Amino acid sequence: MAIAPHYHNLEYPKYLVEQASRLFDGTARIDAIESLTHSPSSMTLAKPSKLDITHLPDHTELPESDGSFVKNFQEHPQSILLTDSINSVLQQLHPDGQYAIGQDCGIYWRLTDPPERGAQAPDWFYVPNVPPMLNGKFRRSYVLWQEYIAPLIVLEFVSGDGSEERDNTPLNGKFWVYEQAIRVPFYGIYEVNKAKVEVYHLVDGHYQPVPANERGNYPIAPLGVELGIWQGQYNNMEAPWLRWWDAQDNLLLHSGEKTQQLTSQLEQQQQKAARLAERLRELGVNPDEV
Repeated sequence: MAIAPHYHNLEYPKYLVEQASRLFDGTARIDAIESLTHSPSSMTLAKPSKLDITHLPDHTELPESDGSFVKNFQEHPQSILLTDSINSVLQQLHPDGQYAIGQDCGIYWRLTDPPERGAQAPDWFYVPNVPPMLNGKFRRSYVLWQEYIAPLIVLEFVSGDGSEERDNTPLNGKFWVYEQAIRVPFYGIYEVNKAKVEVYHLVDGHYQPVPANERGNYPIAPLGVELGIWQGQYNNMEAPWLRWWDAQDNLLLHSGEKTQQLTSQLEQQQQKAARLAERLRELGVNPDEV
């Protein structure tokens, strides 16, 4: 069962293509992370483990969590805010509805024992041109060897010093995995405590910093949007929030803001109609008969 052509189409590193091909025909066995050398050009499988690969597990067979909980009270609302406010843009880009958004979900990029060691779980990511559900079921995780399409953008929310999110250690480091293994075109690191975001763009196989524009935002060109920091209240919490803008510097509103905007417009129209009716009465005209 060949898979190498699919991985080549995604421009995966050669060593991952070769390893994936061997896994699919069942001739290889996966060892722990430490059994692999750290040089991408000479990475080889070391002593076999007890895990014989006869098929690749799908999202229903892989762990949804590693059992850790390290989230704070802002991170979950932050993810919802990003999703809620960009959905209208994504619906325009994908009128067929073929896209998926992950919020603190695992992206499985290689087979390991235990399985969760072969996954990264970004706080937010978007994948174009994939169905929102698989076989009528919600994804438990996003499995690259099942779907073949890498996320277009991955976002990590940092509550510590950011060293984990910038770790470039082969196989283990998040930065390395997103850049060299999954090859995510855009990677954003949001430092919550500093109200600061940095964005990287994959250019010729390596991440290059995206410079802020004159508005202090970071363009994500394929989406036609910009990423930046907005100070305000969301979910009754006053804080700096990571948000989207369009290319004309219009803040992309979440559903609550859209409702408030429509309510305000309706109230203005009603007030205008009331003033017009009062003026007609002053002129001796019954507004109900006009």
